[in-house]
Amino acid sequence: MSTDLTGRTALVTGASRGIGAAIARALDAAGARVLLVARDAEALATVAADLEHDPVTLVVDLADPEAPADLSRRALDATGGRLDVLVNNAAYARRVTLAETDAALVDQVLAVNVRAPLLLIRDLEQALAASGHGSVVNITSVSGLVGTPKRAAYGASKAALDSITRSLAMDLGPAIRVNAVAPGVVDTDLWAKNKQIPEAVASTTAITPLRRWATPEEIADVVTWLASDASRFVTAETIAADGGIAHTTDLYGGDV
Repeated sequence: MSTDLTGRTALVTGASRGIGAAIARALDAAGARVLLVARDAEALATVAADLEHDPVTLVVDLADPEAPADLSRRALDATGGRLDVLVNNAAYARRVTLAETDAALVDQVLAVNVRAPLLLIRDLEQALAASGHGSVVNITSVSGLVGTPKRAAYGASKAALDSITRSLAMDLGPAIRVNAVAPGVVDTDLWAKNKQIPEAVASTTAITPLRRWATPEEIADVVTWLASDASRFVTAETIAADGGIAHTTDLYGGDV
């Protein structure tokens, strides 16, 4: 079974850069029409310009409590009510000490990383179920699977999204499959500062069994597989696309 998505429609949040942009390109290359969602209209337009199958850009701030419902309405209006794939990629990430963690930070992390994906799935459930190929893919993180330094709030939010994945797979099957992909260290703008520090590169590489960082395209390939019928008997899973970092015995060998 191939990963052909011809004729299908996919919505990708956080699609203006990094992993989200790579996912949008991969789904488009597989034949899907992609709705790209993010806060930055200009960046979204740049990504959309690379796509072939009549992409749609939708500007929204998912930290807003009303954003999921508004986005769902606009997305379904744009597609005539059809949606086959939902990729919850948008995230708010901060690397902070416990002393630097305050209520505003925790609220922001949970709003974007937990509340928004959950409500988007709720609001798009009917369309996904009606498609006959409904697939939700949540982008979580190795930080939700193991402890990572200075990421308590972020890791908690991603662990929550893994739990949502499992619970909703029970609730929404058989009409909709719900899975997650948990990346490790990925070569994106979020890691640009660390990439300039040789010690940071060395430590994160050393604790990754494949001894390198992932590319955004490698994460996108896993998402495309989960979005397609090639994974038609897979649901409730979190796939750690992390080069093995979640299973290393030396996770604390460096300050990642």
